[in-house]
Amino acid sequence: MDVKRLDEGLSVTAQIRPEDVPALAAAGFRSIIVNRPDGEGADQPSFAEIAAAAAASGLEARYLPVTPGKVRDEDAADFAAAMAALPKPALAFCRTGTRSTTLWALSEAGKRPLPEILATARAAGYDMSGIARRVLAGGKVSTAGAVASHDVVIVGGGSAGIAVASSLLARRPDLDIAIIEPADIHYYQPGWTLVGAGVFDPLVTRRDMARVLPRGVHWIKAAVAAFEPEENAVLLEGCRPVTYRQLVVCPGLKLDWNGIAGLAETLGQNGVTSNYRYDLAPYTWQLVQELKRGKALFTQPPMPIKCAGAPQKAMYLSCDHWRRSGRLKDIDVGLHTAGAVLFGVPDYVPALMEYVERYGIALNFGETLVSVDGPGRLARFRRATADGGTEIVERGFDMLHAVPPQTAPDFVRVSPLADAAGWVAADPASLRHPKYANVSTLGDAAGTANAKTAAAARKQAPVVAQNVLVGLGLAKGDAVYDGYGSCPLTVEKGKIVLAEFGYGGKLAPSFPTWLIDGTRPTRAAWWLKERILPPMYWQGMLKGREWMAKPEITG
Repeated sequence: MDVKRLDEGLSVTAQIRPEDVPALAAAGFRSIIVNRPDGEGADQPSFAEIAAAAAASGLEARYLPVTPGKVRDEDAADFAAAMAALPKPALAFCRTGTRSTTLWALSEAGKRPLPEILATARAAGYDMSGIARRVLAGGKVSTAGAVASHDVVIVGGGSAGIAVASSLLARRPDLDIAIIEPADIHYYQPGWTLVGAGVFDPLVTRRDMARVLPRGVHWIKAAVAAFEPEENAVLLEGCRPVTYRQLVVCPGLKLDWNGIAGLAETLGQNGVTSNYRYDLAPYTWQLVQELKRGKALFTQPPMPIKCAGAPQKAMYLSCDHWRRSGRLKDIDVGLHTAGAVLFGVPDYVPALMEYVERYGIALNFGETLVSVDGPGRLARFRRATADGGTEIVERGFDMLHAVPPQTAPDFVRVSPLADAAGWVAADPASLRHPKYANVSTLGDAAGTANAKTAAAARKQAPVVAQNVLVGLGLAKGDAVYDGYGSCPLTVEKGKIVLAEFGYGGKLAPSFPTWLIDGTRPTRAAWWLKERILPPMYWQGMLKGREWMAKPEITG
């Protein structure tokens, strides 16, 4: 028997036989639910035989037969009633366990979030994405028609979503486009590094969503709950379908603040901060100004993460301020990264190491932050040992800049669009889904090997726009994305190492070396970051002006 646990009260499995029941009783089960009708298979024991074996072992048995592919609303209600009445833990079975899992998923509708239901079932080996609409409808067959239908539906109103919408409209101003985005505020997240260094006021990094959405685009102000690519539909919360001819998925990623024990509770106090949140970046600058002596820890979780250089940017700018104010000699600075190298593209490491040595930073590779005791000013890291095991290392701090683990949004991870790692599956060049040709992706949620940066989205947006129009029959020739990403590494106030690279870490400089040598810190790169990139973002990228981002067309 291959028994799969769904929750503390229920497990499911494939067909069992009477001789299996004593072992189930010994394993602690107290009841059995039979979801397979008698006579479905020639070698199948009857419910009476299972019930007799259950009684002999002190278990209760319940017969709730379900026809394959025809789980009714009444069946789900009966299953929920049985689970409420029977002693637990219970074991439910059918021919493969799928019907039993389906009944459980429908009976849990409204009690658990849809992504949790789908993820739990998937972990047990059962794909319940086909009943997402029913789960959203409270476990009942949904009769809701589409609340809207558009030529192009874009999931996400961040930099990627708005940029691709604007690029589409620049090519076809009459195109019917909808953006699904629940947020009221749009943020220029690359600016938060400079907020945390006292260079930018936080207000310059935010604008009302209504001001930045392209004119003529339909704004569906709602959250996405699930995808039904076979039906060309996106399901909104409340089981409201939106249908499309072409779908673009770019909802960003999930910052899992709860993935580090104690972190969420202490953020913004006790010396714990993060430039990965708008409201916390000012606190970073406050801590940097106030710290006179002690220990400052900067952490980086396992890849992939949004802007892999951001944890180091915060560290270098903090050290620069302490150096200029004469305090650096009294502050122990440590970088604690889950990775094995300082930066993933070797060409930029020598310049970064010069600053590591200048600031006296202790590099701690292979260390992952797992918990934070804010009041106790104690951080715990898991690190690998020489014998292949792991150990927990405790480190005190006066300032902790923490970066949380990051994943695709829950509704993406459990969807039919997800790859094995949970990101939206994509061809690395065309950014189309490998199975659903009318689905494209870009930005942080895309399952591609490029750096997850705004610069990457700037280059991806025109590629997706061209290929979406090809899919609609409104253009010819596919566009190709080369994996470009950029990370302006702020090594001191006034100087930046401008890392630009494509797939495989191949250098992809935008400027001649006489103007900006990206492998060396330059004032020109700082001027670009501080003065040029923000207006290029607001007035260029988000407006469909593809400055230095024209896509390569093939065919």
